[in-house]
Amino acid sequence: MLLSVLISVGFLLGCGLFLAALLLLAEKKILNYGICRIQINAGRKELEVAGGSSLLTSLAEHNVFIPSACGGRGTCGYCKVTVHEGGGAIHPVEEPYLTPEEIAANVRLACQVKVRRDLDIAIPEELFSVSRYRARVEHKRPLTHDIVELRLKLLDPPALTFEAGQYVQLESAEYKGRESVMRGYSISSLPTETSHIELIIRLVPDGICSTWVFHHLKNHQEVNFSGPYGFFHLADTDAPIICIAGGSGMAPIWSIIRDMQARGITHRPTTYFFGALTQRDLFFLDEFKQIEKDAPWFKFVPALSQEPADSDWTGERGLITDVVNRHFPDASQHEAYLCGSPGMIDAAIAVLQNNGMPEHHIFYDKF
Repeated sequence: MLLSVLISVGFLLGCGLFLAALLLLAEKKILNYGICRIQINAGRKELEVAGGSSLLTSLAEHNVFIPSACGGRGTCGYCKVTVHEGGGAIHPVEEPYLTPEEIAANVRLACQVKVRRDLDIAIPEELFSVSRYRARVEHKRPLTHDIVELRLKLLDPPALTFEAGQYVQLESAEYKGRESVMRGYSISSLPTETSHIELIIRLVPDGICSTWVFHHLKNHQEVNFSGPYGFFHLADTDAPIICIAGGSGMAPIWSIIRDMQARGITHRPTTYFFGALTQRDLFFLDEFKQIEKDAPWFKFVPALSQEPADSDWTGERGLITDVVNRHFPDASQHEAYLCGSPGMIDAAIAVLQNNGMPEHHIFYDKF
């Protein structure tokens, strides 16, 4: 009986997948939407594209790059644009990522808007400066058991201008039946080093791009990425700073702190809290010790949440939010820069606000 039920369910599921594939093929091969025009920012740029693809794809094919961390599957919510005309009805996939105010303002996910007619859209002006780059892997070195550092030499264009804290979208190659995708990774190198970039990438279980980086990407191999993206960077104030990160969230903070040192920003006392599970998850310890020696305004506080009680670790223990709470019961005069998982960042924001930090003094990059 159970076998019969499983066979029936499998048959129905197979039929559903077949019909879905057939509909996609019909739309792509049979339906012809002709040439569609996309007006961007009230005529700032106009494109003529072949109808039928997503707005995200159509823009990228004409070198207008919209941030996207999920490869256009509608699961990250990053590729928001304003569609004044021609976008059609909101797709159910979009709704969870749009606030009522955004829906009222015609904000859409570019990956879910199909180009089937002329469109009138608006995007942030800074996205016009985003470009696609070709680079070569100079080195791929392990930092921990599940984090590597990539150093990419730029080939075309040969230089990248960015602010410390911004990110790029790395394109994976196809491998073992996995499609090419784009994933966002913060730049960890200094903005003054324009001929190359460095990325800190953590292996995500079954992650398409991170698996490709760890197990298939080789030294001297050519790669493509687009960028720079993002608004996570040091604010132009005099407030003392609290940085909080974990894992590969190290990347933008590593860039920001060294950029402060390079630019001689010595009047803003900075404490960096880095959360990890055990000692094997720590890296750049020697580098931060050197910065502490060279920069009296800087302090590095690593904390371990699952380190064995009988180990030789003499540093901070516990959740990074608890450590921050102990060090800064009054954070009302500080600014904070946070990078890491949504759960960690939300918990850190709660602690900082409870300790007096105004909401507009908290800057973060969730991934």
